[in-house]
Amino acid sequence: MSIPTQMSLVGFVASAPELHFTKQGAECCRMRVGVEQWRKEVDGSFTKLDPTFHDMVAFESTARETYARFRKGDSFLASGYVHEYEVDGRGGSVVKEEFVARKIGHNANKTDYVVQRGRHAVDRPLTAVPQPPAIGL
Repeated sequence: MSIPTQMSLVGFVASAPELHFTKQGAECCRMRVGVEQWRKEVDGSFTKLDPTFHDMVAFESTARETYARFRKGDSFLASGYVHEYEVDGRGGSVVKEEFVARKIGHNANKTDYVVQRGRHAVDRPLTAVPQPPAIGL
């Protein structure tokens, strides 16, 4: 059985999240996000390039939580999918894309935070992880 996976996007919030409602009354959060870009050089070092910017949208509970918890500049990790859609413009129709976030959280590698566990969390002491036996060489 294969592991179920989804597409992910790692980036930073480039514009303040905006909460809207669909015609059906569902919450919809939209924002621009930036994605850092790097180029690997022949000597093995990396050169930071200009970030790319994209549209991101979330719906329902993910929209509510994104709007409540994220601010411009926050680093995030989101899972979801890319949605392509057509927009009529002056020169004809243009295909655009947006990342639809089904789940989103702050990037733990770049964000300091405190976890507040709910009542559903089981209180248990932290224990050391058992180490495998040493192999004699």
